[in-house]
Amino acid sequence: MKPRYLINFMTIIIVYSAITFYIGWNGWVWLHSVFDLQDKWIYGLVVSLISYSYIIGHFTKKVPLFKMIGSYWFGLFQYAILFLPLSNLVAFVLIFADFSTTSVINWVGGAVLISFVILFIFGTFNAYSPVVRTFSLVIPKQVGNLTELRIAMASDMHFGRLSGIRHVRRLVRNVNALKPDIILLPGDIIDDDPEPFTQKKMADVMKELSAPLGVYGVLGNHEYYGGGIPKFLQEMERIGITILLDQVFKIADSFYLAGRKDKSDRNRLPIEAFLTDIDPSLPIIMMDHQPAEITQAQENRVDLLLSGHTHRGQMAPNHLITKRIFENDWGYLQKSQLHSIVSSGYGFWGPPLRIGSRSEIIQIHLTFLKRE
Repeated sequence: MKPRYLINFMTIIIVYSAITFYIGWNGWVWLHSVFDLQDKWIYGLVVSLISYSYIIGHFTKKVPLFKMIGSYWFGLFQYAILFLPLSNLVAFVLIFADFSTTSVINWVGGAVLISFVILFIFGTFNAYSPVVRTFSLVIPKQVGNLTELRIAMASDMHFGRLSGIRHVRRLVRNVNALKPDIILLPGDIIDDDPEPFTQKKMADVMKELSAPLGVYGVLGNHEYYGGGIPKFLQEMERIGITILLDQVFKIADSFYLAGRKDKSDRNRLPIEAFLTDIDPSLPIIMMDHQPAEITQAQENRVDLLLSGHTHRGQMAPNHLITKRIFENDWGYLQKSQLHSIVSSGYGFWGPPLRIGSRSEIIQIHLTFLKRE
């Protein structure tokens, strides 16, 4: 490891450990005051184990409990950083105003705990209760026999340990109820490792997705992180879902469907490399997991660009960051002839929590108009 990377890594570990200590200290003060907890060493060991359980889970894949605990910890970690400084300030002001120290610790700490419980219940509901968002768009191009096209789209399912078999069944039920002409899945179908996906036979449930023009998807960054792309592609092929890898297909002799490799793939082709030999008078629909090249899609005559990846930050106020990174981090954007739609995702990464975002399925009604 290069010295610069080692220094950066150690800095991150030190800062993370310092924040974890701060969170743990707040928990200790409250537990000691309310329950007269005495053994701080055992408490410290438990907090340390929880705070590093996601990393531990990466190396102990056969013990999924660590990764599950670590996922929830990330949610607690983020909101503890937001809540605890404010609660500490309130506590210091009340103690300075001569309120009983014990009462202040008990009541302020209790209020923080209740806030976390409410937040986690609300966030869990948002994560596991998808909504359908509908967009109606017009593409002024000549097509074959089609005058309209109904698309069902779901991205970022992250199927694995926490976004599990029930969430897969929920997806199939809700998508099929829309009676789409075509189903599109713009990446991060699985959460890194394909083993939980295959182990729980989630592909057999996804096989029930049904649309006359087929089911298509692309790879997201998390398929690459898991390192099991060949196994994943084999599963998709087995159940009849076509994964496009810098490819373009002509569908129903009426429109083009293009799918890009993820931006994290070093061998990813530029858009123009595989859109050169197509008829631009027909509609061009493209899936690109990360909405990072909207301008390039517009310049290459793409009519509809479908993406995910951002999760809309998943847990507020992270959406303020994604809005700064991406031109369109969620929802709809039109740029000349291009219609860009970015989904906040059907699943989640890390904690099964959505605050300020919602698990969603996208329904798109396309109308094609002949040019005069």
